[in-house]
Amino acid sequence: MSGPSYVAVDWGTSSFRLWLMNAGGQVLGERRSDQGMTAAAKAGFASVLQSHLDALGVPAGLPVVICGMAGARQGWVEAGYIDTPAHLSDILKGAVVVSGQAREIRILPGIAQRDIAAPDVMRGEETQLLGALGLDPADAADVCMPGTHSKWVRVRGGAVARFATFMTGELFSAAARDTILSHAVGGAGETIDSDAFGAAVAEAFAAPALAANLLFRVRARQLLFGGSAEAARETISGTLIGIELAANLAERERATRVMLIASGRLQRLYQIAFERLSIPLNVVDAEEAVRRGLANAAAAIWQDGRINA
Repeated sequence: MSGPSYVAVDWGTSSFRLWLMNAGGQVLGERRSDQGMTAAAKAGFASVLQSHLDALGVPAGLPVVICGMAGARQGWVEAGYIDTPAHLSDILKGAVVVSGQAREIRILPGIAQRDIAAPDVMRGEETQLLGALGLDPADAADVCMPGTHSKWVRVRGGAVARFATFMTGELFSAAARDTILSHAVGGAGETIDSDAFGAAVAEAFAAPALAANLLFRVRARQLLFGGSAEAARETISGTLIGIELAANLAERERATRVMLIASGRLQRLYQIAFERLSIPLNVVDAEEAVRRGLANAAAAIWQDGRINA
């Protein structure tokens, strides 16, 4: 195994992930913490990064490529956005150099949809796309990236043509924590009630306009007929995911593949949802995608330890 070639960092709002990589894209070491953008803005981005580099004994001259919220307006250095339609290779051209640092540090930009009727932005997900699809994807794809703010991306002609953000995860958290539904989900364990979830997905997908009523039924059903906290939680989740899928799959081009980029519990839930609706799916692990995207970026930006012009 060859020695270290560069450092890859996924710097989110509340999380920090760093990988020490060799030229072949293999992980030689990694660091994780809750020192996301919010914490790093107080402690100092440079000092947070250096503490993790020191912990791994990273050589002084090794370059660093970063994606995510470190490039936001309130982050370390604003990396801006590439406008749609955006070829994934264009992301590399917009990489911003962090000045005043002893080593070369580049932050990748996000993607913006400057459509007054449907404005949208992404930051971090573009690197997952870069990892899952490559620099110049030849095939059309509809990509679903679940999360606090789920992204649905239409890739056509090698470019991100359109995308839309859905606040599904944030709405679930608010509904389960701050509404009457909190009484229904109290004490829920980790086990997924697949039947309750799948049924809720199908019902909301068929009648998304009833979403507000379907959510109230969660509490009414439990009061009148009983049921577990897990079933209530999965019904809330399934309802919100069902209306998200209804918005994105109703007019799907049958010949276009759907790619799910997700990890952990969300990956499982969305797989159940797609299976319930009989939608064929290609699944890519989200962490592997972002790491591979950073590797693709590093390979394109640096050669033999020097920056490409």
